[in-house]
Amino acid sequence: MIPKIDHIGIAVESIDEARGFYEAMGLEVAGIEEVPREGVRVAMIPCGESKIELLEATTPDSPIADFIGRRGPGLHHLCLASTDVRAATGELRDAGYRVLREQPTRGAGGCWVQFVHPKSASGVLVELSEPPEPAESERRPIGESR
Repeated sequence: MIPKIDHIGIAVESIDEARGFYEAMGLEVAGIEEVPREGVRVAMIPCGESKIELLEATTPDSPIADFIGRRGPGLHHLCLASTDVRAATGELRDAGYRVLREQPTRGAGGCWVQFVHPKSASGVLVELSEPPEPAESERRPIGESR
């Protein structure tokens, strides 16, 4: 059900400024995408089998703006790849863990995502992410805005 770490999300004030650090180490931004529903711009930086996701708020009331306002820029979440986010949501809920959404929603890259409350995961916000089926019409490549 969880084959790997998909990405590590880092809240930043500016993708344009933050990306320089990763590029100085030889990593490259694969694409930048806006997710209007979440009020966020994301830059995906491949790193081995996983990615680093830079998260920049696009609205003052977005979760990322709130996070940066309370804690400053930094590690925001750990994302685990899932083969079935809907099933994982039900299993976690049944086991007494708190998920943040009633049902999975679409995230960056058209993936189905669910978040687990930090109080249920040793203080870490955990995202579960399932890639869309290739034929799903909502799928957009990283870098193409919604």
